[in-house]
Amino acid sequence: MQTSHLAAEWSLLQNQFDSYEKYSLLIKLFSIGVLAAAYFTDHLSVFILCLLLILWLQDAIWKTFQSRIDSRLLQLEGYLSNEHTPQHCDGVAFQFNSLYLQNRPSSVGLIKEYLDQALRPTIALPHLLLIAMLLFNLLFTSSPH
Repeated sequence: MQTSHLAAEWSLLQNQFDSYEKYSLLIKLFSIGVLAAAYFTDHLSVFILCLLLILWLQDAIWKTFQSRIDSRLLQLEGYLSNEHTPQHCDGVAFQFNSLYLQNRPSSVGLIKEYLDQALRPTIALPHLLLIAMLLFNLLFTSSPH
């Protein structure tokens, strides 16, 4: 086990982790833009609701990918801080995909992962607020303006 290789993998994955966070924020901002555009153009509809739900699911899928990176980052940090011994076979650097394939869930398990992510407060709250705003407007106002 070479510490420099583990550190290089950690650095690469940390950059990817941060990138996923930025794109998750962009999905949320895009959702706000979709709702705002629909509101200001008088096109609030069930179609917009479906689109917002799809964007919420896409955000959850994106965050699921990020969580896989998080697991490996924590493992690497353990190795780099000497919490783990070199005898562990997964202490070899650059094994992200191999390790994931060893523990890859079934199709049902993947869907469960996506839904679990979708229900996390940092993911669900912005999307739920947008959906609530749309539903309120559709149900309780005769005109969106």
